[in-house]
Amino acid sequence: MLDLTLAERRDAERGVEVKKVAVHGAATVRFEHRHGETRLATLYHHDPLRVLLPTPRRGDLPVAVLATTSGGMVGGDRMDIDLSVGPGARALVTTQAAEKVYRSTGADCRIDTRVAVEPGGWLEWLPQEAIVFEGSRLRRLTRLELSGDARLIAGEMLVFGRAAFGETVTRGLIRDAWEVTRDARLVWADALHLDGAVDEALQHPAGFAGAAACATLLHAAPDAADRLDAVRALADGLGADGLGADDMEANGLEAGARVGATAFDGLLVIRILGGDARAVRRAYAALWSGLRAAAAGLPTRLPRLWEV
Repeated sequence: MLDLTLAERRDAERGVEVKKVAVHGAATVRFEHRHGETRLATLYHHDPLRVLLPTPRRGDLPVAVLATTSGGMVGGDRMDIDLSVGPGARALVTTQAAEKVYRSTGADCRIDTRVAVEPGGWLEWLPQEAIVFEGSRLRRLTRLELSGDARLIAGEMLVFGRAAFGETVTRGLIRDAWEVTRDARLVWADALHLDGAVDEALQHPAGFAGAAACATLLHAAPDAADRLDAVRALADGLGADGLGADDMEANGLEAGARVGATAFDGLLVIRILGGDARAVRRAYAALWSGLRAAAAGLPTRLPRLWEV
């Protein structure tokens, strides 16, 4: 059975192991520039992943939306996502809702995402947050492959437990890895790896300092370093719901989101850390909106799904 019943979802949320056959979802989406505009060229999806193609807002990019119909991931589930744009094509891919990763008694959940952009192309990979439950086991790899002067923005968010239920994450596996290549040369690799008793790292002042959520935002382009000052200025002006780094020194993580940014070798890396998951999401959305406008002349807004 691919989908969880309501009773099974409730059991998983309470920490009761759900007996379910592991599923292997897959999605492939490719856009190409044809006859003067970007068009969908390849579309494939396999349960429990679905690809939706809503009408984009006026003046914005073609949009593809990934939806998970299973209600969340349980130990052993796997998702393989392959996104690409051809030369000169421009598109945005997002997800319909947050991904839930339930408790596991041993098997790991895997999410492997490949994002490929060919010369002159622009792609935005804008997934909503992944919520890791107490005792969950998640291995996620995002691989970005760029050719020539290709450009992209890609991001990921992690939420540690369900704050509304007073849940914190004390044990499990969280491995969140990135690989970025340009013309088949590795330019950056990064991995967060927490295994076993994870609460010490999540609570330690030198670790996550009690953060409820974190996010990574990447902009890859030959001129990515030119956006660094603008991103830092935007981060400093986020306001009370998504504070910049200077404000956080005085107010603490509980007040909002701490933002840091650096640039090197055609890559701009932005980190967001916050004591409130909503503040991290707001900061993530604000930085993304500003960055896409500055780097690609696109509207300073996100897809409608992000406003729900």
